[in-house]
Amino acid sequence: MRIVSICPSNTELVEYLGLTHLLVGVDDFSDWPEQIKHLPRLGPDLSIHMDKVEELQPDLVLASLSVPGMEKNIEELEKRNIPHIILNPQSLKDIENDLIITAKALAQPEAGEKASSVFQSQIEELIKIAANIEKKPSLYWEWWPKPVFTPGQVNWLTEISQLAGAVNLFKDVELASVQTDWDDVYRRNPDYICLAWVGVRKEKVNPDIVRKRPKWDQLDAVRNQHILVLEEELYCRPSPRLIEGAIRLAKKIHPEAYASIQ
Repeated sequence: MRIVSICPSNTELVEYLGLTHLLVGVDDFSDWPEQIKHLPRLGPDLSIHMDKVEELQPDLVLASLSVPGMEKNIEELEKRNIPHIILNPQSLKDIENDLIITAKALAQPEAGEKASSVFQSQIEELIKIAANIEKKPSLYWEWWPKPVFTPGQVNWLTEISQLAGAVNLFKDVELASVQTDWDDVYRRNPDYICLAWVGVRKEKVNPDIVRKRPKWDQLDAVRNQHILVLEEELYCRPSPRLIEGAIRLAKKIHPEAYASIQ
């Protein structure tokens, strides 16, 4: 089969299925795994060049509503009768299900069963370690600095926080994404600040920026030097790579408890 992926999380999903060799084109922002770098680029995920997609004659296009604005691309796929499936993962369980759904759509159901089993076993291993951690620090996740966007309860980063032996500072807000402000974060006083700005590479994020915000020098996270600049690609995309992100985060917060996990 010939597959086209039009967002990074779907490209990564295909790699976890062991089916990257079936990809014939990807969006501009897909950057993992290494072997996709030679593939034709089809434009940014919010504005895919559909003429190029058609030229590749795909048997299936993988779209995802986890990317705001993807609806425009889906409308065009339907208009042109290009075969496609639409994923919309909001949780780790959704990602596990998407491995099975995508594999079936690609006539490789065994690959989906195998990948979902591995994914679930990794989660269970982290849950066991987290259950034995008594003091779970609060994490303020910053997706965007101004206006402030942070994940709420209905989001995979609430789960990732738990797997890492911590708590999402905004888990009380029943939304996937919360728009708030610096004063609200100050009042909540997080133990850690996790900077993972969507679409911004880690090396371009300066942690000193948070120290200049009004009163933020008084936050526990700032006073204890608990400002973490994280790889946005491991935390902002709903793909199985979130587990890699959870493990890296856990080792930063509770290095001894998670020392045995790779």
